[in-house]
Amino acid sequence: MGPQDVAAYFAPLLRLELAELQQASADTAASRKPVELDQQSVGRLSRMDAMQNQAMAAAIETRRRGRIRSLNAALARIESGEFGFCESCGGSVPFERLALDPTYSRCVGCRA
Repeated sequence: MGPQDVAAYFAPLLRLELAELQQASADTAASRKPVELDQQSVGRLSRMDAMQNQAMAAAIETRRRGRIRSLNAALARIESGEFGFCESCGGSVPFERLALDPTYSRCVGCRA
């Protein structure tokens, strides 16, 4: 399988995951909003629970944003013809490695 075939194989997978993550980010935007501290509407424990849920949602979004950046970088490498080549040594990144995670940009020998 040549470099163009590898890129053609992974491009739709990358785009699909990117779309799913962007949709999940949009769907969970409300859960990351600051917690309202109105003591009349909810009790102290409910506010603490809401604050914990908001913090967890923010942490998930941080990880999601990191993955979105990785996916966009991989798609940019596809567009530039650099996908499947190690950004450090220029050698090819094995298909098996890309199958584990198509955002990998380094071969096994150069991985950080």
